[in-house]
Amino acid sequence: MAFDGMRVVSLESRRAAEIAKLIRNHGGEPTVAPSMKEIPLENNDAALAAAERLFAGEFDMAIFLTGVGTRALNSLLAARHGEERFREALGRVTVVARGPKPAAALRELGVSVELKAPEPNTWRDVLEVLKNRPERRIAVQEYGRSNPKLLAALRERGAEVTPIPIYQWALPDDTGPLRDAARGIARGRFDVAMFTTPNQLTHLFQVAAGEGVADSLPAALSKIVVASIGPSTSEMLASHDIRADLEPSRPKMGYLVKEAAERASAILREKRAV
Repeated sequence: MAFDGMRVVSLESRRAAEIAKLIRNHGGEPTVAPSMKEIPLENNDAALAAAERLFAGEFDMAIFLTGVGTRALNSLLAARHGEERFREALGRVTVVARGPKPAAALRELGVSVELKAPEPNTWRDVLEVLKNRPERRIAVQEYGRSNPKLLAALRERGAEVTPIPIYQWALPDDTGPLRDAARGIARGRFDVAMFTTPNQLTHLFQVAAGEGVADSLPAALSKIVVASIGPSTSEMLASHDIRADLEPSRPKMGYLVKEAAERASAILREKRAV
């Protein structure tokens, strides 16, 4: 089955052209409104201080949550300390990857990944793979925004946790498409909404508040198909009183679009019948 002409909105930024093509290939009418821009932290004293502790042997474990963040941290430290020092320091600790993207980035650096969280690669999956591990001095490379639940859960297990912020998310330079999307969702102009990261919700509601439609979004989204890439994004939706109608069998963009195309008609019929 295909979208059969359904109007599909996505807030994807980095892979905007790709998701638009996927939606179109599955018979949908895409509207892609980029919602985020990655910006490096201007004064990354926390990352540099954590690196000095890593070099001094003060950590037993390093957890990497994103590929982009892993590469950014390496670039930062290579500029300060040379190409090899970071890799050598990681060779002396237990290295954990949240999923395939940080694992791939670490392999590029020549770093062995000892533990990798299984799909869908949430913070809970990270905790599961760390069950009964002896390491207690843990560095955590963060992504965009902190994950207080992960940090708190590690501390509850008796760990000394040091977060390493690498980059943060800002609104895109041109917020016009995102503002248009917020108004469009509120006014019922779409049949399907796709979310591929929790931060998209934060920025959607931020610009929606400026447009005076933030309070209308949960009710409007309850009337259309809400497709979430995975549990973390679904949790963020739930925090805004929005229920995800589907998650793909694998937390990948291609699976998200394909499975949404297969199921959207039935979900929308059921919602409209109610």
